[in-house]
Amino acid sequence: MNSIKRAFRQYHRKLAIALSLPLILTVITGMSYTILDEWFSQSRLAQELLRIHSGSIFGLGKVYPVLNGLGLLGLLITGLSMTNLFAKRPGSSN
Repeated sequence: MNSIKRAFRQYHRKLAIALSLPLILTVITGMSYTILDEWFSQSRLAQELLRIHSGSIFGLGKVYPVLNGLGLLGLLITGLSMTNLFAKRPGSSN
């Protein structure tokens, strides 16, 4: 069991490093889009941020959100596995 936890920690660390830039870019551009479009009525600049946010500026518009989502699911699964949230408790009959 200890080797599984160790492997999940390694996967989690590698995923976090690989996904840090795309996720930070997605968060910053998503927040900036809302601020620029709704608060400051800068629609042209907001549309450019939306192109970055969705990955279409890099030619990845169809796959970028899916990769971000899969990466987040991977981080969630490996992160939850490290919390011992699903570990059997001593004295449990199940």
